[in-house]
Amino acid sequence: QVQLVESGGGLVQAGGSLRLSCAASGRAFSSNTMGWFRQAPGKEREFVAAITWTTGRTSYADSVKGRFTISRDNAKNTVYLQMNSLKPEDTASYYCARRDGSYFYPSDQWREYDYWGQGTQVTVSS
Repeated sequence: QVQLVESGGGLVQAGGSLRLSCAASGRAFSSNTMGWFRQAPGKEREFVAAITWTTGRTSYADSVKGRFTISRDNAKNTVYLQMNSLKPEDTASYYCARRDGSYFYPSDQWREYDYWGQGTQVTVSS
Protein backbone atom coordinates (compact mmCIF):
# COMPACT_ATOMS: atom_id res chain seq x y z
CA GLN A 1 0.00 0.00 0.00
CA VAL A 2 1.33 3.40 -0.98
CA GLN A 3 0.13 6.63 0.58
CA LEU A 4 0.74 10.05 -0.85
CA VAL A 5 -0.10 13.12 1.21
CA GLU A 6 0.06 16.60 -0.32
CA SER A 7 0.43 19.83 1.61
CA GLY A 8 1.31 23.45 1.02
CA GLY A 9 -1.67 24.67 -0.94
CA GLY A 10 -3.45 27.91 -0.15
CA LEU A 11 -4.55 31.31 -1.34
CA VAL A 12 -1.97 33.60 -2.92
CA GLN A 13 -2.02 36.75 -5.02
CA ALA A 14 -0.97 36.70 -8.62
CA GLY A 15 2.80 36.88 -8.87
CA GLY A 16 3.26 35.11 -5.57
CA SER A 17 4.80 31.75 -4.74
CA LEU A 18 3.84 28.51 -3.06
CA ARG A 19 5.68 25.27 -2.43
CA LEU A 20 3.74 22.03 -2.49
CA SER A 21 5.01 18.92 -0.78
CA CYS A 22 4.09 15.29 -1.30
CA ALA A 23 5.15 12.84 1.39
CA ALA A 24 5.12 9.21 0.39
CA SER A 25 4.92 6.16 2.60
CA GLY A 26 4.19 2.49 2.26
CA ARG A 27 5.86 0.22 -0.27
CA ALA A 28 9.55 0.84 -0.56
CA PHE A 29 10.75 3.25 -3.17
CA SER A 30 12.94 1.90 -5.91
CA SER A 31 12.46 2.89 -9.52
CA ASN A 32 9.48 5.12 -10.03
CA THR A 33 8.29 8.46 -11.28
CA MET A 34 6.62 11.12 -9.20
CA GLY A 35 4.29 13.57 -10.88
CA TRP A 36 2.14 16.58 -10.17
CA PHE A 37 -1.18 17.05 -11.92
CA ARG A 38 -3.92 19.60 -11.48
CA GLN A 39 -7.60 19.88 -12.13
CA ALA A 40 -9.78 22.96 -12.13
CA PRO A 41 -13.57 22.79 -11.83
CA GLY A 42 -15.14 21.77 -15.11
CA LYS A 43 -11.80 20.99 -16.70
CA GLU A 44 -9.86 17.83 -17.38
CA ARG A 45 -6.94 16.76 -15.26
CA GLU A 46 -3.74 18.10 -16.71
CA PHE A 47 -0.07 17.37 -16.32
CA VAL A 48 2.10 19.86 -14.46
CA ALA A 49 5.50 18.29 -13.82
CA ALA A 50 7.19 14.97 -13.14
CA ILE A 51 10.53 13.59 -11.99
CA THR A 52 12.14 10.19 -12.12
CA TRP A 53 13.11 9.15 -8.63
CA THR A 54 16.52 7.63 -9.27
CA THR A 55 17.93 9.84 -12.04
CA GLY A 56 16.12 13.08 -11.29
CA ARG A 57 15.13 13.62 -14.91
CA THR A 58 12.28 16.14 -15.11
CA SER A 59 9.52 17.17 -17.47
CA TYR A 60 7.15 20.13 -17.38
CA ALA A 61 3.98 21.29 -19.03
CA ASP A 62 4.62 24.22 -21.36
CA SER A 63 2.29 26.38 -19.29
CA VAL A 64 4.52 26.15 -16.21
CA LYS A 65 8.01 25.98 -17.69
CA GLY A 66 10.26 28.60 -16.19
CA ARG A 67 7.87 29.20 -13.28
CA PHE A 68 7.54 25.83 -11.55
CA THR A 69 10.29 23.51 -10.35
CA ILE A 70 9.87 19.90 -9.28
CA SER A 71 12.40 18.30 -6.97
CA ARG A 72 12.70 15.37 -4.63
CA ASP A 73 14.34 14.48 -1.35
CA ASN A 74 15.15 10.80 -1.43
CA ALA A 75 15.93 10.61 2.28
CA LYS A 76 12.54 12.06 3.19
CA ASN A 77 10.59 10.26 0.45
CA THR A 78 9.16 13.62 -0.46
CA VAL A 79 8.66 15.42 -3.75
CA TYR A 80 8.20 19.18 -4.00
CA LEU A 81 6.68 21.58 -6.46
CA GLN A 82 8.00 25.12 -6.17
CA MET A 83 5.56 27.45 -7.89
CA ASN A 84 6.65 31.00 -8.66
CA SER A 85 5.03 33.83 -10.60
CA LEU A 86 1.65 32.29 -10.02
CA LYS A 87 -1.22 33.27 -12.28
CA PRO A 88 -4.99 33.06 -11.75
CA GLU A 89 -5.10 30.30 -14.36
CA ASP A 90 -2.95 28.17 -12.06
CA THR A 91 -5.91 27.89 -9.70
CA ALA A 92 -6.79 24.21 -9.30
CA SER A 93 -6.58 21.21 -7.05
CA TYR A 94 -3.07 19.82 -7.28
CA TYR A 95 -2.47 16.09 -7.04
CA CYS A 96 0.68 14.12 -6.42
CA ALA A 97 1.00 10.78 -8.17
CA ARG A 98 3.44 7.91 -8.42
CA ARG A 99 4.16 5.59 -11.30
CA ASP A 100 6.02 2.41 -10.45
CA GLY A 101 8.70 1.05 -12.73
CA SER A 102 11.89 2.25 -14.36
CA TYR A 103 11.39 4.62 -17.26
CA PHE A 104 13.84 6.82 -19.06
CA TYR A 105 11.54 9.81 -19.26
CA PRO A 106 8.94 10.98 -16.72
CA SER A 107 5.46 10.46 -18.16
CA ASP A 108 2.95 13.27 -18.60
CA GLN A 109 0.01 10.84 -18.99
CA TRP A 110 -2.07 10.66 -15.82
CA ARG A 111 -3.47 7.23 -16.75
CA GLU A 112 0.00 5.76 -16.44
CA TYR A 113 0.28 6.63 -12.75
CA ASP A 114 -0.55 4.02 -10.16
CA TYR A 115 -1.10 5.92 -6.92
CA TRP A 116 -2.64 9.28 -6.13
CA GLY A 117 -2.88 11.66 -3.24
CA GLN A 118 -6.02 13.43 -2.07
CA GLY A 119 -5.02 16.77 -3.51
CA THR A 120 -4.35 20.24 -2.19
CA GLN A 121 -6.13 23.39 -3.32
CA VAL A 122 -4.21 26.28 -4.85
CA THR A 123 -6.10 29.51 -5.44
CA VAL A 124 -4.45 32.48 -7.12
CA SER A 125 -6.29 35.78 -6.91
CA SER A 126 -5.90 38.53 -9.49
